[in-house]
Amino acid sequence: MRARTHAEDPSHPLPAAGQRQERHQEQRQPASGTRLAQVDALRSFALLGILMVNITYMASAYHGSGLEDPGLGGPVSETVRRLVAVFFEAKFFLLFSFLFGYSFTLQMDSADRCGARFTPRFLRRLTGLFAFGVVHAVVLFPGDILTLYAVLGLVLLALRGLRPRTAVRVAVVLLVVTAVAYALLALGVGLTGGDDSIPPSTAAAAAQTTEALRGGPASVIGAHLRDLPDMAFVLVFFQAPSAFAAFLLGLAAGRHRALADADRHQRLLRRLQWAGLTVGLPGALVYADASLNHAGSAYHLFAVSVDVITAPLLAAAYAATVLRLVHDRHGRGVVAALAPAGRMSLTNYLGQSLVCALLFTGFGAALIGRVAPLGVAAIALALFAAQTVASHWWLRRHAYGPLEWLLRAWTTLSVPPWRVRDEIRPPRP
Repeated sequence: MRARTHAEDPSHPLPAAGQRQERHQEQRQPASGTRLAQVDALRSFALLGILMVNITYMASAYHGSGLEDPGLGGPVSETVRRLVAVFFEAKFFLLFSFLFGYSFTLQMDSADRCGARFTPRFLRRLTGLFAFGVVHAVVLFPGDILTLYAVLGLVLLALRGLRPRTAVRVAVVLLVVTAVAYALLALGVGLTGGDDSIPPSTAAAAAQTTEALRGGPASVIGAHLRDLPDMAFVLVFFQAPSAFAAFLLGLAAGRHRALADADRHQRLLRRLQWAGLTVGLPGALVYADASLNHAGSAYHLFAVSVDVITAPLLAAAYAATVLRLVHDRHGRGVVAALAPAGRMSLTNYLGQSLVCALLFTGFGAALIGRVAPLGVAAIALALFAAQTVASHWWLRRHAYGPLEWLLRAWTTLSVPPWRVRDEIRPPRP
C-alpha cells in the first residue's frame, strides 16, 4: 500500500549505454524530495477520507440502513450525514486504489534496481496484506479493504504487461459495464414494484448489533463475523469493480510517472478539477440523497449506477487539488505536513480502526450509538491530526512505520533498517 519506494543509493552509476538510455533510466527512477511528498500526501489525504467514512459505520450500526440511529437525529446530525455522504463516501477508496496501482509500478522498478525477482516479492506482499486484513476484519472492523486489495492484486499482477493506453481503456469499460449493470438492476426492481419501505427487521437487526458491539470481546468479534457476509457482498459487487478500475488507472499513470511530473500536467489537473465540480459533485448529491433517504429502492440502485461513473471524477478532482497545492507557498507546507502519515499508511489505517474500536465497542468505552454525527466527525479529525503528528515524530527516528517494517521484511525476506541514521535524518520542518 505504500507508494514511497526509492533508490537506496541515488549516486549509483547508470548503465553506460548512451544518452538516450540514460534519459530513459532517469524517467524510470521514482522522484525524490517534493515530488515523492506529493504521492505520500495524496495517500495521507485518502486516509483521512477513508477514516471519515469508516468511523460512521463503527459509531452506529444503523448507518447505511436508511434509518436514523435512535436519539441521534435532528437537523445538525442530518446535515453532517449528508456532507459525509456527498464528499466522502465512495470517493476516497478510489483514490487509495489508484495509489495502489501507481505504487505497483514503483515496486516493480525497485525490484529491478535491486536485481530481485518481482513476482515472488509481490506475492509475499499480497499474502502479508491479506493476513493483516483478516485480523482487521474479524477483530476491529469488518469493512476491511486490505483483503480485497490482496485478491485484486493477483489480477493486477497478471495484467502488469498492459500498455498504459490499454489499461485506461479496460478501466473505462469496467466502470461503464458496472454502471450499466446497476442501471439494469434498478430498472428490474422498478418494474417489479419495489418501493422505499424498509423492513422492520432492519431496525431490529441494527439494535441487536448495537447491543452485541457494546458487549465483551467475544460478543464484538461475534458481531463482526455475522456482518462479514454482508460486507463481503458490498466489497465484491460494489467496491471491487471500481477499485480494480482505479488500479489500472494508477498502473497507467505510474508507467508515465504522472505524479512525479505533475508540473507538466497542469492543464489536465485543472480539467480534472472542473470535471469533478460539474459532473462528479452532482453525481455525489444524487448518491447521497438516495443512500440516506431511499436505501434499497430502485432509485438507490440507479444512484449507485450514477456514482460508479461520477465518483472517480470527484476523486480525481481531489487528487488534482492536492497536486496543484505544490505550486503555492502555503500549499507546499500542507503537502509536507501530510506526507509522513502517507508513508505510514498501513500503520495508520489499522491504527484508526484500533482507536475507533476502543472508543465505540466493548473493547473499550462502548460508545456506539451514543455519539452524534457531529461528534463522530470531530473525533475523526482529531484522530487524523494526532496520527499526522505521531507520524512526523516516528519517521524522524525510524526508517519505516512499525507495520510497514513488518510487511517489508516479509516482502523482501530481509531485515530492513529500523532506525534512521543521524546523517540521513530529515531536517525539522
